[in-house]
Amino acid sequence: MPPKAPAKTNALGLTREDYKGTKSTLCPGCGHDSISNQIISTTYDMGLDQHKLIKLSGIGCSSKTPAYFLGRAHAFNSVHGRMPSVATGATLANRDLIAIGVSGDGDSGSIGMGQFKHVMRRNVPMVYIIENNGVYGLTKGQFSATSDAGQTLRYYGKNELPAIDLCMEAIMGGATFVARSFSGNSKQVQTLLRAALAHKGTAVVDIISPCVTFNNTPTSNKSYDYGKANEIPLHEIELIPEGWVPDREEIAIEDYPEGEVISVRMHDGSFVRLKQAGRDHDPRSRIGALTLLENAQMEQLFITGLLYYEEPRPTLADTLRLVEAPLAHLPEEKLRPSKETLANLMTEFM
Repeated sequence: MPPKAPAKTNALGLTREDYKGTKSTLCPGCGHDSISNQIISTTYDMGLDQHKLIKLSGIGCSSKTPAYFLGRAHAFNSVHGRMPSVATGATLANRDLIAIGVSGDGDSGSIGMGQFKHVMRRNVPMVYIIENNGVYGLTKGQFSATSDAGQTLRYYGKNELPAIDLCMEAIMGGATFVARSFSGNSKQVQTLLRAALAHKGTAVVDIISPCVTFNNTPTSNKSYDYGKANEIPLHEIELIPEGWVPDREEIAIEDYPEGEVISVRMHDGSFVRLKQAGRDHDPRSRIGALTLLENAQMEQLFITGLLYYEEPRPTLADTLRLVEAPLAHLPEEKLRPSKETLANLMTEFM
């Protein structure tokens, strides 16, 4: 037999296998596993150092998934709905960390809604992935905050409450990058993840992820069949590394007709190139994004793509005027004021 070809490696000399975690214990066919695979592919293709990554989660099926990717990265599995607090502390203590938070519609839309809103307001630098399946899959399929009004589940009857749109909540809360995708659209998920990782600030990626056990009936807009049949992409999306297009100081692009291209510059110098794909939407308009989502909700449309993008504003660390050096790397004498410094400080309040 001919010798086996060596595995393909990235810029760090690592294989895709090196970016995996443990074996998944989720239900076979779960959309969450597809998202884990897209995170693996994206970080491998980008050649990211795993020791510079931290993955965080709360409680739920979605929050189990960080065990299944980036096995060499830092990790913290927090309590229900409290992942944003841990992300805030980690990114303040070490500004060099790239934070990837994974949550679910229950973890962020119910018990964690307060934390979800405030992490946007503070602009904590992180990629906030919501694996949205419209049910509490870990506790046998009760309705979640994103369940469709009027939806019927075998064991829980009819849902009488309106659904919360977490992308709308993110935009109103102050997030500067908001996107929606479908776990069955691997190309779009990877492109949006690359753009989110390049963004300075809170980047929310809400990914509809069918629960094959409790919420995969064709009538549910969180099902695989519904997603494949009804997904309406806003744009054809491509992320262009720096150097492929001329660098420039400021984005100054006029309105563009259907079929033409808009380029949105990310913090790291790369550009997201958006080509209209049949719907007139400029992701730089907050009112436009909210109107789009409101109409989609009323018309039961499943729209995906980059919904909203805002020029990066100061992150929480910038607002707090932290030093550029990570606090975690500073020696004790730099972190602890001397007795003389404290005494002088106290005299100012006397």
